[in-house]
Amino acid sequence: MEPREKARRDAERPHLRIAEPPLDPTVHEAPGRTGLPLPDVGDALDAMVGLLRLGAQTAGIAPEDVERRIAQVLAYVRRRVDGNYEVDDFGYDRDFTENVFYPLLRPIYRHWFRVEVRGIENIPATGGALVVSNHSGTIAIDSLMVQLAIHDEHPQHRVMRALGADLVFSTPFLGTIARRSGSTLAANSDAERLFEQGELVGVFPEGFKGVGKPFRERYKLQRFGRGGFVAAALQAQVPIIPCSVVGAEEIAPILGNMGTVARLFGLPYAPITPTFPWLGPLGLIPLPSKWIIEFGAPIPTDSHGPGSADDPMLVFDLTDQVRETIQQTLYTLLMQRRSVFF
Repeated sequence: MEPREKARRDAERPHLRIAEPPLDPTVHEAPGRTGLPLPDVGDALDAMVGLLRLGAQTAGIAPEDVERRIAQVLAYVRRRVDGNYEVDDFGYDRDFTENVFYPLLRPIYRHWFRVEVRGIENIPATGGALVVSNHSGTIAIDSLMVQLAIHDEHPQHRVMRALGADLVFSTPFLGTIARRSGSTLAANSDAERLFEQGELVGVFPEGFKGVGKPFRERYKLQRFGRGGFVAAALQAQVPIIPCSVVGAEEIAPILGNMGTVARLFGLPYAPITPTFPWLGPLGLIPLPSKWIIEFGAPIPTDSHGPGSADDPMLVFDLTDQVRETIQQTLYTLLMQRRSVFF
């Protein structure tokens, strides 16, 4: 009822006047909502912490671990609100990567794939280096596992700056996440700038040919391109570290390819796997294979001199050496592996 109409009616017929409830001084009035108490933020946080503690006790997690994690989350949120974080020229956001991206990957790394890392001592403690790895898995999650393995297992917690294809960075959301987590375009100019800054660079020369190959060709390396990554390493005089990944081939075995669908959406391939597209989005969940990641002995390049990057025969020989090292290591790891899933 309009206030003016209510006042006129009360004046004409006082016996019908609606009694107003007395004001409660303990009740805070929210704007536009009379008589409703405003929640106390402190009480809400205390209640949330209490629920998390109860859940942690039920799950067998120490309460101090829960409190530490809550403190980390609140500190991260405050930094983002205050703008107290840095993004480098390539778009890498260390604060986001270490507090959001890596924590999301760790359950997959530790409990789903149960990654076993070998040869982490071959990653230098400081300075530039080039990690060259095989590439597979249909959904290309192996690059993320290699990146996390280096960060979590290396004593210096080094960050690998992966070089990715154009398609990755032109894809909405995926491109943004890739940039923020340290990846950049697979171009010699970007690699050289990263080497100059003493960064650890990762490259997967098989590209989509490796990721999208059929299951019958598993663990058979595809071509390594023209050796551009070797030329970049020679120019920067940084060591090349071969990396072999076993387990990624079995997470989504490709049984066939829907070529028409791939061309329609501009994709390099549209896989048919034992679970996709039959189970819809659930078919994209990778199978829990057992992974082994081995980093081989560094291959030095500083003995050749910067001008050697223009020698096509040397570039070809080094490329072939890196490829053969990875291939032989894959065969060795496959012979040592007891089972695909255990």
